[in-house]
Amino acid sequence: RAAPSPKMMENTVFMSFTFYSTILILKMYVIAIITGQVRLRKKAFANPEDALRNGGLQYYREDPDVERCRRAHRNDMENIFPFLFLGAIYSLLDPSPAVARIHFFIFCVGRIVHTIAYLLQLKAPTRSVAYSVAQLPCFSMALQILLATTPYW
Repeated sequence: RAAPSPKMMENTVFMSFTFYSTILILKMYVIAIITGQVRLRKKAFANPEDALRNGGLQYYREDPDVERCRRAHRNDMENIFPFLFLGAIYSLLDPSPAVARIHFFIFCVGRIVHTIAYLLQLKAPTRSVAYSVAQLPCFSMALQILLATTPYW
């Protein structure tokens, strides 16, 4: 006989949120790996000890390609972390599973397109459109959270 599942695992909205959140976290790890690879390829190290290990202090420097990767990663942190909070709380509001899944999917795809546009330097306004589209479900979730919680303030 199977052990009973925790209540959270019975919440289909929360499970959908967990799926998309995990994809986004994995994407952030991939960007970190890409940044490290670009550092190695371009010989541009952030720490003197790394530069010394890889050829000398002349490689303790910044590089535009490394900085682009870092900006993409920082942008993810500025946007994905709030999504994790909003999505978790939103999942507790008992929204329609289909509507919630659309929210999570749009955010996830928007962030993936944003990263691709950032790293591959795609023509404007691809990156800003992806950013804006990804913000729509966040604003929607935030508004729904506020509407649900205003009686308690």
